[in-house]
Amino acid sequence: MANKEKHEGYYDSIMRRDPAARTKWSVFWLYPSVHAVRAHRVSAFFWRIKWKFLAEMIMHWSARRTGIEIHPAAKLGRNFFCDHGGGVVVGETCVIGDDCTLYQAVTLGGLTSDKVKRHPTLGNNVMVGAGAKVLGPLTIGDNVRIGANEVVRENLPANSTFVGGKIIIREPKR
Repeated sequence: MANKEKHEGYYDSIMRRDPAARTKWSVFWLYPSVHAVRAHRVSAFFWRIKWKFLAEMIMHWSARRTGIEIHPAAKLGRNFFCDHGGGVVVGETCVIGDDCTLYQAVTLGGLTSDKVKRHPTLGNNVMVGAGAKVLGPLTIGDNVRIGANEVVRENLPANSTFVGGKIIIREPKR
């Protein structure tokens, strides 16, 4: 990632990633992802101070309003963005790196109900295509691209693309 992009603001990062974004003002007021991230910050605060019922209440209110469900215990990196975020689910033990983009109907889910790390960890600058399901305590490396409607149940190395059920290694960004 270019040095300029590394220090850009949240709204600038959305403007860069979404060609339909007209102004920062419209992004602030009209983008469901921005509302969901704001609600997540509040619910995560209440989760950390052990007011879990209130945290979950905020999460459920936000999910009904935006269509994006982010568990209060999930950890979101800087500039996280759900483009057309309806149906996105981010599980409790998920860790998401900086500058990640999820498209509609993405699930970052678990495969067990045991009280362990059961959701994926995404590196920085990861893009997950519409309808993709990333399941289990996987590690997705930096600069990974996951195609639409893929089901990922294995770790993915940095600078790779996962399409057609296969890992394709790409050249790292320069």
